[in-house]
Amino acid sequence: MREGADIIIATPGRLISLLTSSGSVDMSSLKHLILDEADRMLDMGFYDDIVRIINYLPQSRQTLLFSATMPPKIRQLANKILNQPEQINIAISKPAEGIEQLAYMAYDNQKLNLLKHILTEKTHNSVIIFAGTKEKVKELEKELKRFELTIKAFHSDLEQPEREEIMREFRNRKVQVLIGTDILSRGIDVDGISLVVNYDVPPDPEDYIHRIGRTARAESTGTAVTFINPKDQRRFFEIESLIGKTIQKTPLPEALGKAPEYTPEKKPERTSNRNKPGNRFNNRRRPPNKPSQA
Repeated sequence: MREGADIIIATPGRLISLLTSSGSVDMSSLKHLILDEADRMLDMGFYDDIVRIINYLPQSRQTLLFSATMPPKIRQLANKILNQPEQINIAISKPAEGIEQLAYMAYDNQKLNLLKHILTEKTHNSVIIFAGTKEKVKELEKELKRFELTIKAFHSDLEQPEREEIMREFRNRKVQVLIGTDILSRGIDVDGISLVVNYDVPPDPEDYIHRIGRTARAESTGTAVTFINPKDQRRFFEIESLIGKTIQKTPLPEALGKAPEYTPEKKPERTSNRNKPGNRFNNRRRPPNKPSQA
């Protein structure tokens, strides 16, 4: 790179390391900047790194940004680094026909026991669970460790070698359940995933298609289940509108109590956990922790 290169391909962190080393890399002649999978980089927390890299580059350049989805953070980044850009959209793909799509209406304090019910109701060799935040991912891993399942969390706090090892174990069926954020929804090509669970409704309808597309690959079949709390009903309605299909709402198991109604046209009500229906599972004494089977 010191001697000159026509094309440089780099991760944000490594490029910053080179740029901040005195005299290591001269970007003054750069003509084109390409940001590929921008949404995934933002999911991994690289927004500040990308902006920092931009500050080292000449203002007179062509910038191209590619993203599978266009959530608000991507639009914010585009407005910051692009100058009167042309926007090109391609048709959104539909979920594969082999995916059985189901949904449950559930309050937040019902979700965990609903997830446990689904995991114990039927044997699944390979499962991905999507949560909205890495904090929720870590919490679910801790809660589900009590099951006789091999479970791993996949999030941006892990070092790259750790993430690669987890993915190897998942592909080789040494890990049965993988829990992660939308960082898992793209770029993972693993056959035989039988169940995808959206513990939280994705923030963007297109993310839903990427998430559930992890199952039913290579003309196989699979199941995608989504938990919808009252405040996420509108988001889920937008998903149904995007795919042009009403997804079956499955009744909650009786022991979990009454579920909220699906009324996406209404403004969500603010309710505290104390006002929500009782959960008989939660009223039982919690059994002592068992050693992890992972």
